[in-house]
Amino acid sequence: MPKIKTHKATAKRIRATGSKKNKQLKQRASTQGHFNARDRGKDTRAKRKDKSIHSTNQKRVKRALPYS
Repeated sequence: MPKIKTHKATAKRIRATGSKKNKQLKQRASTQGHFNARDRGKDTRAKRKDKSIHSTNQKRVKRALPYS
C-alpha cells in the first residue's frame, strides 16, 4: 500500500497533543493578526490560548493528518 499524503495546509495550522489514545487537536485563535487594540481585555487574553478543534470536525482533520 502506498503512503497516505498529509494535507500540508492543515499540518501547518493544527497540531496533535496528548497520547495516541486520548489525542486532542489544537489550533491558534483566529483574528489575532492586527487591529487588536480595539478588542476588550477579555478577548485579547482569550486569543493567547490555543483552541480545541470542535468534535464535529475532528474526523475530517484526522483524515487530513494521518501521521500525527
